[in-house]
Amino acid sequence: MGRYVVRRLLQMIPVFIGTTLLIFLMVYSLPGDPVAGLFGDKAANPATVAKIRHELGLDQPILQQYANYMWNIIAHFDFGNQIRNGRPVTEVLGDAFPVTLQLAALAFAFELIFGITLGVVAGLRAGRMADNAVLIFTLLIISVPVFVLAFIIKMVFAFELGWIAPNVSNDQLLSEMIAPAIVLGGLSLAYVARLTRTSMAENLRADYMRTAVAKGLPKRRIIGVHLMRNSMIPVVTFLGTDIGALMGGAVVTEGIFNVKGVGGLIYESIIRREGTTLVGLVTILVLVYLATSLIIDLLYAVLDPRIRYA
Repeated sequence: MGRYVVRRLLQMIPVFIGTTLLIFLMVYSLPGDPVAGLFGDKAANPATVAKIRHELGLDQPILQQYANYMWNIIAHFDFGNQIRNGRPVTEVLGDAFPVTLQLAALAFAFELIFGITLGVVAGLRAGRMADNAVLIFTLLIISVPVFVLAFIIKMVFAFELGWIAPNVSNDQLLSEMIAPAIVLGGLSLAYVARLTRTSMAENLRADYMRTAVAKGLPKRRIIGVHLMRNSMIPVVTFLGTDIGALMGGAVVTEGIFNVKGVGGLIYESIIRREGTTLVGLVTILVLVYLATSLIIDLLYAVLDPRIRYA
């Protein structure tokens, strides 16, 4: 197990470098000049623009900029400063990430609990009324665009019933995060339910299940130990990749509910061409994806005893 973990960590190094380099090149290839944008509609003095670009290192070759950027991160944990106001990027990310982390945790819990529950109910009753009801519900969730679902929840529960606040306040209260979390995790909930249902219905016909029934094992042990553990492998794979997607924030969801998180920061950074902020944000998300992928691989051995990592 230890050798496998070390090998995976070494494999992550080129993946991390390649991903961050690709994002860095894409961000800095966007049209427009972020320095000239500081002056708005006013004509900027070319000498002043050149001076600011030199101070920010934007006049260097793109690969040299990337090398300097990565060295500052590795050696000093310095993600640079925003071009617009000179605010440290670490401070900006420190304000946005806790908000998105709270929102992502609620959305993940929502899709995990309700998605697996619906999938188990549908899988154990495949072809029956409960299975058909879950199918219709999940297809409805999948077919409705996220922004439509967000506006429906906001209109009904905020403006018509008055059960929730229409927007998330600056205090970012937990109770205010429930509605955007439901919207953010709704689509993933449908996929989790369908994956769980399909996997359980397939494993119910497996030989090991017939053997467990023939041995006279209790039904609770058959379902909870044998069926669930083997059926959760594809679900865990999806949930692991979905953690990174939730951490990346949802621009539409956070915009509709006025959540000051990563989604809004991504949108603002693209509009203003804040390359240092956007690349720093993506760098952290890449680390999240790599860490979750490793954890998911290790969980396979826990769920399926036949899997062993030499």
